[in-house]
Amino acid sequence: MRFLFLIFLLFSFLPSHAQEDSIAKPKQGDSIRQIPPQFREQNNKDENEDQITIRDYKIISYARDTTFLDTTLTIQKEYKYNFLRKDDFEQMPFSNVGRPYNSLGVYFSNRKFYPRLGALARNSNYFEIEDIYYYNVATPMSDLMFKTTLEQGQLLDALVAFNITPRLNIALAFKGFRSLGKYRFDQVSSGNFRASFNYQTKNDLYAVRGHFAGQDLESEENGGLLNREQFEGGTEDFTDRFRIDVRYTNANNRIQGKRYYFDQQLKLLGRKRDSIAKLTSLALNHEFAYETKFYQFIQTNAEPAFGQNPLETPIDDRARLKTMFNRVSLDFSNPTLGKVNFGASHYRYDYFFNSILQTDEGTISNQLDGDEISVGGSYHKKFGRLTLDADINYNLSGDLTGNMLNASARYQLNNHIAIFGGVHVSSRAPNFNYLLYQSGYRNFNWQNDQIFQKEQIQTIKFGIDSKYLGRLEAEYSALDNYTYFASTITQDQIDAGELETAFVRPFQEGGTINHLRVKYFKEFKWRKWALANTLLYQDVTQDNQVLNVPQFVTRNTFYFSSDVFKKAMFIQTGVTFKYFTSYNMNAYHPLLGEFYLQNGEEFGAFPMLDFFINAKVRQTRIYLKAEHFNSSFSEPVFYSAPNYPYRDFVIRFGLVWNFFS
Repeated sequence: MRFLFLIFLLFSFLPSHAQEDSIAKPKQGDSIRQIPPQFREQNNKDENEDQITIRDYKIISYARDTTFLDTTLTIQKEYKYNFLRKDDFEQMPFSNVGRPYNSLGVYFSNRKFYPRLGALARNSNYFEIEDIYYYNVATPMSDLMFKTTLEQGQLLDALVAFNITPRLNIALAFKGFRSLGKYRFDQVSSGNFRASFNYQTKNDLYAVRGHFAGQDLESEENGGLLNREQFEGGTEDFTDRFRIDVRYTNANNRIQGKRYYFDQQLKLLGRKRDSIAKLTSLALNHEFAYETKFYQFIQTNAEPAFGQNPLETPIDDRARLKTMFNRVSLDFSNPTLGKVNFGASHYRYDYFFNSILQTDEGTISNQLDGDEISVGGSYHKKFGRLTLDADINYNLSGDLTGNMLNASARYQLNNHIAIFGGVHVSSRAPNFNYLLYQSGYRNFNWQNDQIFQKEQIQTIKFGIDSKYLGRLEAEYSALDNYTYFASTITQDQIDAGELETAFVRPFQEGGTINHLRVKYFKEFKWRKWALANTLLYQDVTQDNQVLNVPQFVTRNTFYFSSDVFKKAMFIQTGVTFKYFTSYNMNAYHPLLGEFYLQNGEEFGAFPMLDFFINAKVRQTRIYLKAEHFNSSFSEPVFYSAPNYPYRDFVIRFGLVWNFFS
């Protein structure tokens, strides 16, 4: 927590200046201050137009999409004001902040090209390459997000971006939190440090950007409820959740990673001579990433929940992954032909454990390593109202990947309505923890790299985006060789008092799974009142029940917005209702840090009601929420996963604050 204190002190020295909301065109009232003379060239302003506006604070994504700092208060900001700072409509959080999220909806069109380390249930707060942003700011700017957690802790996500020179921008950010939780041995904490830079030469000949990310995520694991009757029975003694018995008290897991990333471009021809010129250009690109990451599970004494007769005690399982990625490509851009990219990449991986393991079933190696060489490219072009995008990767050598194709199109029918569609085809190996794993527990040792086949995914999607009708998107996916975790426990083992968590292993489905999802969003407004509706429908066709999702998920927010105190403050207040139909919810496995299939019980079909009051004063947004307030008068059957209850009624508050200097 000392890092949080240091960052807070840093921000306390930055003077605050007033700012209006983001707008389409700068006006006199939108200026923050006069732009310094040395920065006028960078912002394309002359001495007669030297006011800084919101649009001079640019945020650039990994895909080079540029947005502007937004200090408005909208219902979408309410949805994103959570631990992930993302809309969690399709996720079901656990009782404590920073714990896993169970999936209520699944996407298959956002597939990564290379397998991941695993322990995905513990990765929700891990910043991937695509999650890092780069900045181009006129003056120093900072963003501070604070929110209370659950018992003895806080959440702080702080960022400062500034110029060293007019063409060199640097951003430093730290996200840290600690939360004890309402249940015993449920403490979670993490620290995510990010540093990024963005540089471009004055003649636009050379540009480079990069980042460093150092992350440490730690969590106590209690295995969930030991006796559900203590939670569901309504006994007065157990309204204090800290009195409820949990399965074990001596387990922890941890994810730690460090990453270095660079992306540079050298223009070979077609440098910009002015801000308007559209020239044919050719550029040489180089992208580099090096990352080390490990997942660790520690338990001081062996627990029957993971099987009898462990190989060693205390338990200290550690899976490590080191990767290095290089890609060299050429960018060709022409106003008539569009933008074409073609390149080749090399991916080096080393996934390993401490030693080779000899078991009764055979030898389990301690390492999977190799090289992947692939070629690919991308295409982007606007033909009037039609926009086309495509990217493809094809593996030339290596065992992990096969191919990946993404293609999409968007057509703007008029100013109020657009249609869009796309396809996704991919082939790659399952994540590393499906292929090889070693543990001090006897039942959690396997090697499947010569057995499991590459997962195959084919997806087609279509949608319509209308100002008046709302946004509707449909996606159909066909999955082959779908890989999942499940328990092999038998009835005899259950009768003998064994637990299913002791027999969880990876499996691969032989048949084709068909998944359909249809998502719709529409907001109705009348004067100062609004009703925002998000609906998700899913249908799965499969020979064996291995992919479980709720058929229907809905979120409806009824709220009121208005200026108050002579327009000195803007407020939004309302109620959010969330509900999903009952289904065989996946169970959580603390040792693996993964969710696994269970078809024995259905969970869900309970409402979740949140009441919120949010306010905006200048560039500060203040949030106050009564989460799940209906739990105090509802039947206690609300679960995030089997044996893991969702949180009770709690009041939490916080703010998002932007500073300028």
